[in-house]
Amino acid sequence: MADMLVSTEWLSTHLGDPTVRPIDVRWYLTEPTRGPQDYGEAHIPGAAYLDLDQDLAAPPGQGPGRHPLPTPERFAAAAARAGISTGTHVVVYDASGGAYAARLWWLLRHFGHENVSLLDGGWMEWLVRGCATESGQPQIAPGLFVPHTRHGFLVDAGEVEALRQTPSALLLDARAAERYEGRVEPIDARAGHIPGAASAPFAANLREDGTFKSPDELRERFTKAGAETATPVVSYCGSGVTATHNIFAMLLAGLPEALLYEGSWSDWSSDPARPVATGEEPG
Repeated sequence: MADMLVSTEWLSTHLGDPTVRPIDVRWYLTEPTRGPQDYGEAHIPGAAYLDLDQDLAAPPGQGPGRHPLPTPERFAAAAARAGISTGTHVVVYDASGGAYAARLWWLLRHFGHENVSLLDGGWMEWLVRGCATESGQPQIAPGLFVPHTRHGFLVDAGEVEALRQTPSALLLDARAAERYEGRVEPIDARAGHIPGAASAPFAANLREDGTFKSPDELRERFTKAGAETATPVVSYCGSGVTATHNIFAMLLAGLPEALLYEGSWSDWSSDPARPVATGEEPG
């Protein structure tokens, strides 16, 4: 199985390897067309582009929250178009410290493809290191991707309702503190967090330069939140995207894999009957 993280140096020396496929998933919450535009202007040579809204999620309404998981068929078509086959080592990057790259990392594993890494530091580190770039739309030979869905790593709102009242369980909220506390809510129906959930912003997994903290640092962080002894741990965010960053970081730290609340806050907050907490404490 591939290393969870690879460096820009490693990728730059493996760009000529036909079994290595970089995938660009740059995406911006308030600028949905910027990602593909940025990709067209400059990207890692040979990288394919996959769009969070079009390729890494089903349309809203076809599942819980703003970014429901794509069907196996929808995802397989996108993966094949990006040149991913059974033996491909996928290296995913974005311009946000892996916030969106982790979604593709999680989806590939969800659909049975373990040979996937994040590019540590992503696009920004690639530029800082002066690595080669190209523009335009490269010709990528289609891959053959056969999905094999894993089970047991997803929870829905009903399961979250039960788990938040289970003493052994832990809910971690990957959004920024101001959203967790309910001071701001830029996009979803209500402000605040799921009662009982602890704040664990995904950005705290990163150093100032956007690379990941060491496994020891990450383990200390999640241990302080109670993740080392909790069973199970559930990760959520706004729509099930950056929650995967915490799942990745916990695995990098050597902790058990957390479950993903697919619909996340966009699903939970959409039902007025569900309770909401605000402030710094879990509530």
